[in-house]
Amino acid sequence: MQQVYNFLKSCGTYYLATVEGDQPRVRPFGTINLFENKLYIQTGHVKPIAHQIEANPKVELCAFNGKEWIRVCGVLVEDPRVEAKKSMLDAYPNLRAMYDENDGNTAVYYIKDGKATISSFTTKPEEITF
Repeated sequence: MQQVYNFLKSCGTYYLATVEGDQPRVRPFGTINLFENKLYIQTGHVKPIAHQIEANPKVELCAFNGKEWIRVCGVLVEDPRVEAKKSMLDAYPNLRAMYDENDGNTAVYYIKDGKATISSFTTKPEEITF
C-alpha cells in the first residue's frame, strides 16, 4: 500500500471514476492520505460524487507519472471519525479554507479490497493488493 500511496502522491493528480446510474463519471482528484494503515481520499458530502459513492461504492482511479501509470480499483468505505478527517485535512491544509473535520460536510473514505496495477510500455505489469 505504501508503494501505491507514493505513486499517487508523486503524481499530484489522479482521476477517480464512479458511476451515476448507467453513466460513468470521471474527475480529477488530488487528496490521498495514509491513516491507520489504510489509503484514504476526501470530498464533500454535498458533492454529486458522495451520492454516487453511496449508491455504488465500487470505484477505480488512474494516474500517470510520465513513464508508468497506475490503476487502482476497490470499494470506498466512509470513515465518519473526526480523527480520520483531521488527518486528511492536516495533510492538505489548503483544504481548510473549504472544509473542517467538524463541519458535517467533510467526507473521507478508505479503499477496501484494493487492487493496484502499475504498468508501462516496457515492463511487465506489477500487481499490488491491499
